[in-house]
Amino acid sequence: MNVQVSPNFRKMIGRAVFAIILFIITYLILLSLAIGLTVLCVMGGIALIVAKPMALTIGLGIGLASLGFFILIFLFKFLFKKHKVDRSHLVEISELDEPKLFSFIQEIVNEVKTDFPKRVYLSSDVNACVFYDSNFWSMIFPIRKNLQIGLGLVNTTSEQEFKAILAHEFGHFSQRSMKVGSYVYNVNQVIFNLLYDNESFDSMIQKWANISGYFSIFVSIAVKIIQGIQWILRKMYEFVNISYMALSREMEFHADEIAANVAGYLPLKESLLRMDLADHSYNSVLSYYDEKIPDNIKSKNIYREQGFVMNFLASQNNLSFKNNLPIVTELDLSKYNKSKLVIKNQWASHPSIEERIRALELTNIHKTGNEKPAILLFENEENIQEKITGKLFSAVTYAETATSLDFEEFKTDYSQNFNKNSFPTGYNCYYDNKNPIDFNVNSIVEFYVSETMDMLFSKEKVDMVYDFIAFENDKNILTSIANKEYDIKSFDYDGQKYKSTEAQNLIPKIEIDQNSIKEKIKENDLNIYKFFYNQALKKGNATILKEKYINFFKQDSEYDNKVALYNKISDATNFISVVTPFEQIRENLKTLQPLEIELKSEIKKLIEDGTLKNEISQQTKEIFDKYLTKEWEYFNGSEYYNDNLQILFNATNEYNYLLSRKYFITKLDLLNYQIAQL
Repeated sequence: MNVQVSPNFRKMIGRAVFAIILFIITYLILLSLAIGLTVLCVMGGIALIVAKPMALTIGLGIGLASLGFFILIFLFKFLFKKHKVDRSHLVEISELDEPKLFSFIQEIVNEVKTDFPKRVYLSSDVNACVFYDSNFWSMIFPIRKNLQIGLGLVNTTSEQEFKAILAHEFGHFSQRSMKVGSYVYNVNQVIFNLLYDNESFDSMIQKWANISGYFSIFVSIAVKIIQGIQWILRKMYEFVNISYMALSREMEFHADEIAANVAGYLPLKESLLRMDLADHSYNSVLSYYDEKIPDNIKSKNIYREQGFVMNFLASQNNLSFKNNLPIVTELDLSKYNKSKLVIKNQWASHPSIEERIRALELTNIHKTGNEKPAILLFENEENIQEKITGKLFSAVTYAETATSLDFEEFKTDYSQNFNKNSFPTGYNCYYDNKNPIDFNVNSIVEFYVSETMDMLFSKEKVDMVYDFIAFENDKNILTSIANKEYDIKSFDYDGQKYKSTEAQNLIPKIEIDQNSIKEKIKENDLNIYKFFYNQALKKGNATILKEKYINFFKQDSEYDNKVALYNKISDATNFISVVTPFEQIRENLKTLQPLEIELKSEIKKLIEDGTLKNEISQQTKEIFDKYLTKEWEYFNGSEYYNDNLQILFNATNEYNYLLSRKYFITKLDLLNYQIAQL
């Protein structure tokens, strides 16, 4: 296989090579100056000692000579830095363990025309990558790569999709043109080392400075010179990094094309579109078990549960299935993204999924392959899933011996929790990211409405909600551009190109459109109330529905003020995380006292709130009880009482969580009661 590079890829390679050459020239100039300075410093030090040998001149002479050497050491230290990938979370497998999988990998390696991985590792998450330990010398001497396979990925792909994914990873190293990326990457690492990875170097020169006051004088001078070198390198880092990111995006397109040549474009496209759902499902299971830690419950096979959650969520969103895997379309991926603002991210290392899919479709390469689950490539898939699950949960600390949850029990409990915390599907996601807009319920005297349920929650009406959200997000980003918080020269809005200086002019136009659509949403909300009021009237429940609306609007108006208290306490305690003079700490803690009085009052109200009767866990109750027992001291005059501070932070976090929980429950109660009137 010999996939030709695109003209744009050649252009990016040219820029990357230019960036490398420019860095080398800059580095050699700096190195030459440093060598010259070192020679002068050594000669000057020797001359000083020879001219008048005594303790003072010997100290000053050695210090002067060390100045140049420290700058040289700084410029050479990257040669000895090794970037070693953490493998503690990985499980290495061999051909003896998994002959089918290794045969599968060998087939792809042969087709891509690259080397077989040095080692193959399994991880727990939803990814696959090729990695290696690197240092400066890996640019000169070839180094074999390792393959990391995430079981959460294998568990949610077909064999042909998995083949495409691995072909993509191997494609990064299969052709000579792709190797430029590794050179730029290593140059990036060199500059990063010189700019930010200086802990051991700083420690070394500090120890030298502590030996003698004479030495510290020249160390200070060396530090100033090194800071000047770093200023130059920081400019180089930005230039090289932008070149690397641009090349990296083109490398992704190129690796995708290699994958399409091996497995066809459709398997890679379908796996890319499903990736977010697979990852979300995996993290949903992890979050589920996070809440089970106090109950000493863990998973026996998180991947079986991931598969269930993925298909469950797919069904909830009316996705179709192919070979027992959900098919996610581009429309599903972006149906709620109504933004008209497009900013080209020069710092992105990967193109967007949409960009990759468009490029893949242009290849139009079709290939047939095995559509069975990729997990069957393992000799005993259930055994390996349980092994990786066990390793994952071994990092969790339980108060007692943990027990594994039965799979059927997991399915039932997860489904019930999901339904308990989701709005009815009949609303067509209308309320998922919005709340009923406040209106005077008592002022409504005419309840006639011609629209039906389907019309009130039609795609057109739902789109209005997400159009409004998009306007708000676009407006906020444009405000940031106008305030020069984004370092960009231009952007596209609604298909038209603008300079960054024009961002402020667009905001009033967006606000007009936003206010217009807000009025339409408010009108629809009013019609929704009238429609359900009529339905409730038939059942004799109109008064109850009205009261639930009044209660929700009351909660809505109070919520921001109650959250504001949490934000005030967070702001008032920010100083704890930074170095602060003792006197200032004492003054800051005085301003915290009235906020704590208010917080304790609000916590007592939450404890007594019937809405939260089943929401306050035993752990939360213990946190509140402890915090409410007395006035806690957080500082003793010279140091913090960290345990007491933790009591405060735990209480404020639980307070904030229960506020949002109460708001959600009130909204859910209204929406459930409302739809029950049909």
